[in-house]
Amino acid sequence: MQIARLYTGDDGESHFEELELPYEKIADAERTAIQSATGIQFRRNPPGHFSDFHIAPRRQYIVTLQGQVEIGLGDGTRRIFGPGDVMLADDLTGRGHTTGVYGDVTRVSIAIPLVD
Repeated sequence: MQIARLYTGDDGESHFEELELPYEKIADAERTAIQSATGIQFRRNPPGHFSDFHIAPRRQYIVTLQGQVEIGLGDGTRRIFGPGDVMLADDLTGRGHTTGVYGDVTRVSIAIPLVD
């Protein structure tokens, strides 16, 4: 499984890259190493919700549970995330990204802030 990482490039703009999760084999299953987190927060945003350019408040995983979100970058790139999609928000500096609920369904997501 790949996840999307949103990060700040040397140009001060946010970019996407795909990360392959580093699974390790344990008996008849696979898992990743445990990462330290500070908690979990559930979020709900109604259709039409939009946040103009902003940076991530902290390094965190964002998992969409319901609905869809469109993330916009300064170069015009737009990417839609739906239920089950995971993004690592890591653009802590620069111009940042836009976030908007895509479609007519309330978006429900969880944020998992990471400990560096």
